Amino acid sequence: MNTEHLLAPIHAFLHCRTPQAWIEQARKPENLPLLLTDHLVCELKAAQTAMWLIRRYVADKESGDALLAWLKPWEQFVHCENADLAFLEQHKTLSKTVISRVDAKYGDVLVDKMVLLIKEELHHFYQVLEIMQARNIPYVKITASRYAKGLLREITNHEPQTLVDKLICGAYIEARSCERFASLAPHLDDELASFYVSLLRSEARHYQDYLALAAEISKTDISARVQIIGETEAKLIQEPDSQLRFHSGLPDFG
Repeated sequence: MNTEHLLAPIHAFLHCRTPQAWIEQARKPENLPLLLTDHLVCELKAAQTAMWLIRRYVADKESGDALLAWLKPWEQFVHCENADLAFLEQHKTLSKTVISRVDAKYGDVLVDKMVLLIKEELHHFYQVLEIMQARNIPYVKITASRYAKGLLREITNHEPQTLVDKLICGAYIEARSCERFASLAPHLDDELASFYVSLLRSEARHYQDYLALAAEISKTDISARVQIIGETEAKLIQEPDSQLRFHSGLPDFG
């Protein structure tokens, strides 16, 4: 796959590249179980975020409750280390049957984009778990990084700006994921490198979908908010971090 055309807009959007110090830590074989575990959880978190947006802004209560129940097996797995994996193929059953609210002009497009994102992220969850199992890496619960919480602190607390800011944050998370897959792939074994490169196209599209939705929903130009949230994202990536995670900053484990 020619990745240059995919990565060029990602690099232009992000305010910094992944530091080499992070790559050096992430590429170490002894850190692979931790990185794959965090990657697995990040895929679920991405699906949860998209699901939350549908439930909060578009779906009626009945549909929202049904979506919540539908996602529950994945959440139980990551929280309880449940070995029953019968739910893993369930992501294929999700469809755009969510009922949009009458007052949400952007409801249809948000549902279309977020349902596709949920299906893809949960498919990636399935793929990462398959890789872990093939390599005899057990799933063990780990703590979350500070990255997402740091971004969410920038969100405005009044609508529709709250939704717009959440979408911009989503764009940065997806863009950073794409950039990190590309940064790490050359330093991994052939199987993992091929897998991470295969994720670039969907992650790049996810960032674009989030950003396009933010621009469509906002009543004003979003450039200033994109800039501010982007500066925060870069700071989180460049500042020291006490733990290695997929979106962590500069390694500082002393």
